[in-house]
Amino acid sequence: MLVKTKAIVISSLKFQEKSLIVKCFTLSNGLKSYFVRDAFSIRKASQKIAYFQPFSILEIEAVHKNKGTLENFKEIKSAVPFQSIHTNIVKSTMVMFLSEMLHYSIQEEEKNEQLFLFLETALTWLDHHHEISNFHLILLLEITKYLGFYPDVSETDLPYFDMNEGVFTLFQKGNVLSEHETNLFKKLLELKFDNDQKVFHVLERQILLRVLIEYYGLHLDGFKKPKSLEVLKEIFS
Repeated sequence: MLVKTKAIVISSLKFQEKSLIVKCFTLSNGLKSYFVRDAFSIRKASQKIAYFQPFSILEIEAVHKNKGTLENFKEIKSAVPFQSIHTNIVKSTMVMFLSEMLHYSIQEEEKNEQLFLFLETALTWLDHHHEISNFHLILLLEITKYLGFYPDVSETDLPYFDMNEGVFTLFQKGNVLSEHETNLFKKLLELKFDNDQKVFHVLERQILLRVLIEYYGLHLDGFKKPKSLEVLKEIFS
């Protein structure tokens, strides 16, 4: 089946000497993995390695056999030519971490158009802004809306957040955040990308990042802590 769609690159893995296996989140079909033969060959001008950097947004034409095997690209071009995401060290580190988070979070081959459009909008915002200290925190929290475990915010006046149930509670028992952690989490729930990026200091962002990774781990089977986490901490320390 020939498909034309937008696709966000989630990961790329070198295969043997010259080829790549590229995992993409597509607008039309959700998660798909592609085999790119001779990706490192100079002759493959239409399949430049630059296309397959984390979170690149592509326009692709591909053959989807839908048999659980690797699919194949026919044509590739950049859909959103980023100006800074892959050249700014802070942004590139951030997207490396976030793409790894999504690699372990989006596991089903099913269409999720709203998540795709949200990611496309968010990445475009990131590319055009400089104050981005909380971008990764806001993005990870917002993504939970599309993955089905966004916190219940109907009782945010309660002092503690229950990580297992995803609700605010009166009692601190089990896997529940401390009052300080809960207050930080409440503040994060109110933030949008355009809010003041200095609302948290470094240690508070580290606490929130730890909380979010634990929250993902509790609600997603097979979730793994990203290897790039330590690099991200270095950049924001």
